[in-house]
Amino acid sequence: MFKLFKTKRNEKIETPKVPQHIAFICDGNRRWAEARGLPPLAGHKAGIANFENLVDWFIARGVTTVTFFIFSTENWNRSDEEVNFLMDLFYTELDKNMKHALEKNLRYRVIGSRDRLPKKLAKKCDELEETSAENTGGTVVFALNYGGQDEIITAVNEAIQAGQPVDKATFETFLDTGDLLPIDLMVRTSNEFRISNFLLWKLAYAELLFVPEHWPDLVRNEKLWQYTLDEYAKRNRRFGGGKKANYSGHKK
Repeated sequence: MFKLFKTKRNEKIETPKVPQHIAFICDGNRRWAEARGLPPLAGHKAGIANFENLVDWFIARGVTTVTFFIFSTENWNRSDEEVNFLMDLFYTELDKNMKHALEKNLRYRVIGSRDRLPKKLAKKCDELEETSAENTGGTVVFALNYGGQDEIITAVNEAIQAGQPVDKATFETFLDTGDLLPIDLMVRTSNEFRISNFLLWKLAYAELLFVPEHWPDLVRNEKLWQYTLDEYAKRNRRFGGGKKANYSGHKK
């Protein structure tokens, strides 16, 4: 009786696996609006709402970095009206994030080239990063005017200029995202099954999850947030390893 009780006390209780870095490709804003008879710009506004609540929810559950792909280097091909609207929307959101960073002790990063951004938006990116640089409660990343291939090419050129051979670790120091954790789970919304030039280096061993919901639906739905963690917990991440098999077929 005592032995049985002792065994139960010493039983190891497994805690659910939680991704340390979860990244979202925020797709489907325009389709969400179209399905509701709304103008496309209304979809973008709905898609950027509630970011802070989503971030707080994931951080509270053990995620340490949350990244959002909000504007790619290819998105400049959209109409001037849409691009200008988005730039203003991003400025408003980043300004709001300043308060969130201070209240929640969060570090904010904005990755991607700032060359083409409006000056006030580029300045706001700098200000947000500088203000929150020492915060330790978690990291929030916005990929804004970001392209994975561009990031790698820029890093290669900087490594060449440095004039020293690089290995995997030293090459990462030349990347804009070098200070970020590798992505454990990437989630893309709106039934699109591509990675679209997003964080190519950091996605090397990421688990991928594609969901049918448009981004404005996911950004405010706690059940979907839990679904992403539940799906990740089911994955068996082997990183190229795994159980040893007897491939010869002979008995050992």
